[in-house]
Amino acid sequence: MKLQVAIDRVSLADAVQLARKLDGIADIVEFGTSIIKDYGFYEIQAANVNLKHSLLLLDTKTNDEGQYEFEQGFKTGADILTVMGTAGQETLAGVYQIAEQKNKKVLIDLMGMSNKAILEIAKFPNAIYNLHNSHDAGKNTDLTNLVSDFRKNFPAIKNIAVAGSIDLEQAKKLAVQNEVQEVIVGSKIVHSNDPVNEASKFKEIINLC
Repeated sequence: MKLQVAIDRVSLADAVQLARKLDGIADIVEFGTSIIKDYGFYEIQAANVNLKHSLLLLDTKTNDEGQYEFEQGFKTGADILTVMGTAGQETLAGVYQIAEQKNKKVLIDLMGMSNKAILEIAKFPNAIYNLHNSHDAGKNTDLTNLVSDFRKNFPAIKNIAVAGSIDLEQAKKLAVQNEVQEVIVGSKIVHSNDPVNEASKFKEIINLC
């Protein structure tokens, strides 16, 4: 299982500095949606994040203008961009095609989607499907049950990420369950007193299970 660290609601300079410190500890470093909205693609590209070991994900949450946003987003040096699962079929197909052509990845955010709606988009074999317990929905969701149910309902989906207020205990449970490919951790690492040390703890737990 891979560790993705989500950096959000900080300055771009601080995000870049932390990303470089996490390079090689996190498998994927994410710049969250607030950073994308606050600074935009041009400033992120100019910042030249240039990670040596970790992949860079920009949480664009694309919902329309997909091909344009993905063309521009990948120019920043990002390896993965995100699209909302609720976007139109044309948008999803378009961004997936661009990612494939560039040997990059697309993460499809399933926030707020019904099983019926997910079934209609479960057709992109190299995409990452993100089970996203939203910030506004609260912190009481049992993520292991959520993952187990998802696996039963969508056996054809191979690449699954899970996000939403994940702490060390939940990360361990998900690692033991061994049914997701990525765990996404944000504030528990980024807003800790020592983000690098905290990320190392998550990585160690994931690797031991």
